[in-house]
Amino acid sequence: MSWWVIVNPSAGRPEEVTGRVAAAIDAHGVDAEIHESSAPEHVAEIIADGHQAGIRQFAGVGGDGTAHLVLNALMRLDWETPPGLAILPAGSGSDFIRTFALPRSIEGAMQHLATDEWYTADVLRVEGEFGTVYSLNAVEAGVGAAAVDTAMRMPRWVGEKRYAVAFWLTLPRFGWGMVDVRVDDRKQIAGKAIEIVVANGQFFGGGMNIAPRASVADGIADVQVFSGPRRKAFSVMPKVVRGMHLRHKNVRRLTGKSVHIEVPDGWPIEADGEVLGTGSISVTVQPAAIEFKI
Repeated sequence: MSWWVIVNPSAGRPEEVTGRVAAAIDAHGVDAEIHESSAPEHVAEIIADGHQAGIRQFAGVGGDGTAHLVLNALMRLDWETPPGLAILPAGSGSDFIRTFALPRSIEGAMQHLATDEWYTADVLRVEGEFGTVYSLNAVEAGVGAAAVDTAMRMPRWVGEKRYAVAFWLTLPRFGWGMVDVRVDDRKQIAGKAIEIVVANGQFFGGGMNIAPRASVADGIADVQVFSGPRRKAFSVMPKVVRGMHLRHKNVRRLTGKSVHIEVPDGWPIEADGEVLGTGSISVTVQPAAIEFKI
């Protein structure tokens, strides 16, 4: 079956991306049609057109932001069977594919589009004052989301390290808050915290192994609440990079199918590297929502 490949021309080097995609398609003999998006809302229009034309396999060319746009467009349409999604990395960050150890280049990832290997994956449904948004990888509330906002304003040459740089720039000026995290309406973490993560995939922030025990195919979200004084970040964050933080006394972890998070009104929320808004949210796992190309 044919692929529709959606190119974010602002990902990587704009003047090269589409040409690289076309060359990779030819090199690997992939049955694919290229569509360049001109704006975020254009991605949804392209996918809606593909859906009407009977296409059910879509590949996003770019970073996690492009994958986020493609996923949300897919999830807002009616499908008889879960649609197929692939990621051809060309942006400054592509963390979701790290869970599967997929190639981190357009050329390397393109060869997977010619195979029959798929992974049935869950999706996170996020609801808040901003409306309903779908997340493939991870949702954050607190200092991490504020760091994403900072990272988005940093120059492209910083690359994958921009989240880590942004985190340390953001931490000194971000205030602690009282939070209430309820998982499956029966498990609770309440108290003072600075960061909450709801993970589907294992990596975020340019390769940090935030959820080493997470699975994208178990119908369960991995929830972590970070507390303690700011100075503890210097001991926690190096462990997060390696996925060895779960036993730290300032990290509490729960798992479940649904999560309700009450946070201070001004706390930012982000999903897959996209800042959504502020305030409290509910996150629900939608099991087996897509077929992910591996």
